[in-house]
Amino acid sequence: MALLWADGLGRAGIRAIQVLALVALSWVAVTVAARVPLVTIPVLIALVLASAIAPVVRWLAAHGWPRAAAVLASFLVILAVGAGIVGGIVVLVRQQAGALATRAEAGIAQLQDFITTGPVALSREQISAAQTEFQKFLSGGNLGADALTGLRTAGEIAAGTVLTAVILFFFLKDGEKIRGFLIGFLPASRRGRAQLAADRSIVVLGGYVRGTLVIAAIDAVIVLVGLLILRVPLAVPLAAVVFLGGFVPIIGATAAGSLAVLVALVENGPVTALVVLGLLIVAHQFEHHILQPLFMGRVLRIHGLVIILALTAGATLAGVIGALLAVPLAAVGWTVLRTLAAHGSTDS
Repeated sequence: MALLWADGLGRAGIRAIQVLALVALSWVAVTVAARVPLVTIPVLIALVLASAIAPVVRWLAAHGWPRAAAVLASFLVILAVGAGIVGGIVVLVRQQAGALATRAEAGIAQLQDFITTGPVALSREQISAAQTEFQKFLSGGNLGADALTGLRTAGEIAAGTVLTAVILFFFLKDGEKIRGFLIGFLPASRRGRAQLAADRSIVVLGGYVRGTLVIAAIDAVIVLVGLLILRVPLAVPLAAVVFLGGFVPIIGATAAGSLAVLVALVENGPVTALVVLGLLIVAHQFEHHILQPLFMGRVLRIHGLVIILALTAGATLAGVIGALLAVPLAAVGWTVLRTLAAHGSTDS
C-alpha cells in the first residue's frame, strides 16, 4: 500500500488531496463569514484602517508619547478625518444629487438612442437585459449586499459603524497581543515564520491604503481641474465621485468618471464629452504608469489580471464592499504565500 503512494503519481495525488482540503477549508471560512456580515465587514475594515494607522502610533510612541496616548490621539484623528471626508462628500453630493441624477439619466438616454440607431443597432430589450445583469453583478452576493442595496436598516448600519470604531481602537491598542495570541496556536517551529508573514502583511496593507488614498485624491484633482476648464456643470460633486471610485483599482475611477462624460454630453455636447473621456484615459494612464509605481511599487506586486479576478470575486460575494476589500486582501494573501514559500525553501 505504501508503494502505491511512493511514485510520482502517488505524490501528485497526495498533493491534490491537500489542495482540495485547503479549498474546502477556504469555502467553509467564506461561507461562515458571509453568514455574519455585521461582524465580518467591521473586522476587515478595522484591520485595513489599523494597518494604515499603525506607523503613526509607532512614530508617536518612539517620540516619547505614552502608548495609550499615542493610540488615543491616532484613533481620534482618523475618526475626525474620516468623518470629515465622508461627511463633506455626502453633503456635497446630496446637495446636487437631483441635478446629477437628471443629467446622468439624460446622458444615458442619449447613448441608448445612439446605440439603437447607430451603425451597430441593438434592441432596447437587449440593452435593458444588459443593464439588469450589470446591476445584479454589482449587488450580488450575501456578504453586505443587503446593506448596500438599502435593504438593511439604518440601525444595523449605525451598529456596524460603531462596531468598526470599537474594533479599530482595540486593534490599535492591543494589536500585538491579539496577533501573538493567534500565532500561539501554531507549533513553535512555525511561529517565527508566521510572525514575519504577519509583519509583512501589515506593511503591505497599510501601504496599500495610504497609496490608494493619495492616488484617488490626485485623480480627483486632475478631473476637477479638467472639468472646471471645460466648464462642465457639477464639477465638484463629479470629482468627489471619482475620488470615491479611486478606491476600486483599475476600473473604479474610470467607471466613476463615466458619469462626468454623461454630464458633459448632455450639457456641453459630444465634443466636450470626448475631451472629458480623453482626460479620464490620460488620468488612468498617469495613475497606472507613474502614480502606482511611485506610491505602491513595493506594495502591490500583483498582476493586473489577478486584480481583475479579485475584484470580480469580491463584487460577486459582497457587492461594492467586496470590490473595495478584494484587492488589499488579495495583496495580503499573496504576501503571506510568498513569505511562507520563501522560508519553506530556505528551511529545506
